[in-house]
Amino acid sequence: MTDTRAPGITSLATLALGLFLHVAGISADPYPVAPQVDVQHYRFAIDLSDDTDRIQVHTRVDLHLRAPGSARVEFDLVKKSAQRNDRGMTLRAVSSQDRPLSYSHQADRVTIDLPPELRTQRKLSIDLHYDGVPETGLIIGPNKYGDRTFFSDNWPNKARHWLATVDHIADKATAEFIVTAPSRLHVVCNGTRLEQSVVKGGLTRTHWRQSVPISPWLYVLGAAEFAIQQVDQFDGKPIETWVYWQDRDAGFQDFAVPTKNALAFFSSYVGPFEYEKLANIQSNSVGGGMEAASAILYGDESVSGSLPRSRRWQTVIVHELAHQWFGNSVTESSWDDVWLSEGFATYFTFLFFEHAQGKAEFDRHLIDARERALAFSDEQPDYRVQHANLQNMANVTTRQIYDKGAWILHMLRHRVGDSAWWSGIRSYYRSHRNATAATSDFRQAMERACECSLLSFFDYWLRTGSTVNLDARWQHDASTGRLKIDVTRRGHTTGAPPMTLEAAVYSSGSPLPVMVAVPLDNGGGTATLDMETRPVRILLDPRTKILASWELTETAP
Repeated sequence: MTDTRAPGITSLATLALGLFLHVAGISADPYPVAPQVDVQHYRFAIDLSDDTDRIQVHTRVDLHLRAPGSARVEFDLVKKSAQRNDRGMTLRAVSSQDRPLSYSHQADRVTIDLPPELRTQRKLSIDLHYDGVPETGLIIGPNKYGDRTFFSDNWPNKARHWLATVDHIADKATAEFIVTAPSRLHVVCNGTRLEQSVVKGGLTRTHWRQSVPISPWLYVLGAAEFAIQQVDQFDGKPIETWVYWQDRDAGFQDFAVPTKNALAFFSSYVGPFEYEKLANIQSNSVGGGMEAASAILYGDESVSGSLPRSRRWQTVIVHELAHQWFGNSVTESSWDDVWLSEGFATYFTFLFFEHAQGKAEFDRHLIDARERALAFSDEQPDYRVQHANLQNMANVTTRQIYDKGAWILHMLRHRVGDSAWWSGIRSYYRSHRNATAATSDFRQAMERACECSLLSFFDYWLRTGSTVNLDARWQHDASTGRLKIDVTRRGHTTGAPPMTLEAAVYSSGSPLPVMVAVPLDNGGGTATLDMETRPVRILLDPRTKILASWELTETAP
């Protein structure tokens, strides 16, 4: 996800916000997934109107009872209340197989009592009828041109404001949306469009179906007067652009690239693209981008029509595309593990730009992210990338999740080597695609790939402030022809795994540097080099490998 509330993946990028984390064996999920049910499929029939913000919804939930004998099932649905200025949903009826069921709707939870004859069934369908004006989750109102629009904004747990769901990141299900709306509107949702029909009263019925299981925060609905373009295909799946009709020419230009190239890159290096289409959609419900599966939302101002295309928004597009693999297909099993989504999408954006534009562009992204990560650490030195039993969804992500999360992946790549790193990435994706994963799952995939232990690496970089500040000193002794580089390590050093600081040493007799590796333990390290003349320049970390700050000074021998 990208959003203007937090910095993202370029120097302009107050862009990236996107979601998630689970620490197996460390803490309990404060909002556990409903233990008694496994939702298989949702069918949302929704009526939208130009005359009122009230929506009418019929939700059918197909589920498996995890164990026979369950006396009740529960769903999340925000209830209309005076505290919300009479916004929220009013539940009108609940049934199964046309049989009314008793229920209660309290504290934004629907608890449904199952009669004895239903408790023995492993498969069950439940119908819920409700209506109301959403407080949030579905944004109803004018876009930048003053046109009335409807756009979802479910992240991180706001689907419950307008959809009856098990609104938990780990509860993945297929879904379909059948939306009846004024005929002036075009409706876009996840997956494949199955129907678009005119119905009486100046209305149109549009039916979309998502056949791949996803989490509720990834469900999307957009209804606006769109200009729609079939841009291309990738692997036989359509690439589409949906922009406001006033932005047709500029929007078609802005979103023409780099979607296909990025889909090809991620498919080649990680694994297949899972979804039925890829739609880039202009909306007014997000500030930057929201990576809803197969249907990505971008902010009102995402379209400019400028040439060259906005570097900022091109970066956002790639970031949201990377989420189709990390966050959408492989979803973290609790919000504690948000870095599995945002750190991954950020780093894989860097990797795409290295592929498309070269190593210098890759390093530029890394250096910008390092500067932001170090500045954040100065302000919050104890902040950890992996949350510990996150209680407040307002704190689910910060810029550090993106920037430091990306750097952790980068340092892990150098720790285990390119071959093992890519092998671990592919194995992790293959094992957990269209499912969920915890940080421990990713660590184990990497350990199998490198045949090494990474526990201390993960503990230090993810679960402590893990700041690295280096005080580096060098001295050249002409009498012995020796150069010595001495480094003291400061900051969070307890439990710190070894790391290596590279130094590029330049002499007057050669345009190419001599590379010196300084192994660092908790306290630091030293390296020496035979060198007859005093170096003209020493550059630390010339290949951009470590997340650290440093001061380099010359001392007398």
